[in-house]
Amino acid sequence: MSLLITDECIACDACREECPNEAIEEGDPIYMIESDRCTECVGHYDEPQCVEVCPVDCIILDKNNQETMQELQIKFEQLENEEL
Repeated sequence: MSLLITDECIACDACREECPNEAIEEGDPIYMIESDRCTECVGHYDEPQCVEVCPVDCIILDKNNQETMQELQIKFEQLENEEL
C-alpha cells in the first residue's frame, strides 16, 4: 500500500525531507503523497521514514491503493532505474 497523509497534518515539512523517493509534496493546506512514487521506503529502510518522523501521527496506509511487498519492491527498482 501507498501511504496517505490525513487532515491532521500540520504541514511541518518533517516528512518531506525524510522521503527517499521524493514522493511527498506540499499541498494546500496539507502535504500529499504521490502514490506512484511511494514505496513505503522498501529498498531504502525497514520502516517508512515519514511515519517515523511525523510529530502528529497523521500518515496512514492508503486502503484505496493496496500493494504487496513484492509490488513495492518492483516500484522501488523502477524508480531507481529512472534515476540512472
